[in-house]
Amino acid sequence: MRYALLSVVATAACYASGATATGTDIAPQDPVDRQERWTWRGQIPAGRTLEIRGINGTISAEPARDDVAEVVAEKHGDDDDPREVRIEVVEHEGGVTICAVYPGRNNVCRPGGGQMRVRDNDVEVDFTVRVPRGVVFEGVNVNGAVEATGLEGPVELHTVNGAIRLETSSGDASAETVNGGISAVVRSVGERSLRFRTVNGGITLTLPRGLDADLEARTVNGSIDTEFPIQVLGRMNPRQLRGRIGRGGRVLDLHTVNGSIRLRALP
Repeated sequence: MRYALLSVVATAACYASGATATGTDIAPQDPVDRQERWTWRGQIPAGRTLEIRGINGTISAEPARDDVAEVVAEKHGDDDDPREVRIEVVEHEGGVTICAVYPGRNNVCRPGGGQMRVRDNDVEVDFTVRVPRGVVFEGVNVNGAVEATGLEGPVELHTVNGAIRLETSSGDASAETVNGGISAVVRSVGERSLRFRTVNGGITLTLPRGLDADLEARTVNGSIDTEFPIQVLGRMNPRQLRGRIGRGGRVLDLHTVNGSIRLRALP
């Protein structure tokens, strides 16, 4: 069953010309300074998901001031027209998905994914997201950093080329990148698995002292350092650690190739 979004507003503004419109993008007039601003606001029930899917640019999430979610997309390009990159909003049973859709015959915005190919287009889209309390936030990117700080709901962040930073008072979080480090603070004990993975970068994860988890940490070129007492399972290895924190239970999965893993305890 679909659910209704209330008080939804979508606008786009052209910095170069100063023009504004509702529900559409305005082509920038200045061929050198190509910029556009797009805004969406709407109510999303707690427990549903606000998903942002970008390609080139950054994604930054912070707490909303009230129960209304807000997404601002700043589009800018040097050689290519920001108008060519449209922002799509897809409402579905699980929440709302918002995508930067680049020119391409088969490019489509879908919850959880969709075909997105970019060829010879230098437009970047920087998303600023305000997430209401209890709403799940998912940020998915390709070229650019992703961060979500001060949130009060589950967080899941992905990128390929960029660092990840997150902080949530919810106990459920995960992050994955290829080229970049991960810094995460999870301030309460949750139920789902905690999964943090990168290839080229370190992982620093800070968790509550009352954590119960089954830990699997592994690096190839780096070290593993933990402030939690751990009951080691199997052989000791400076680059691979399997063990139990507290009574065990939920899975804590920390993997990197080139970087160190640091597990810290909240004060």
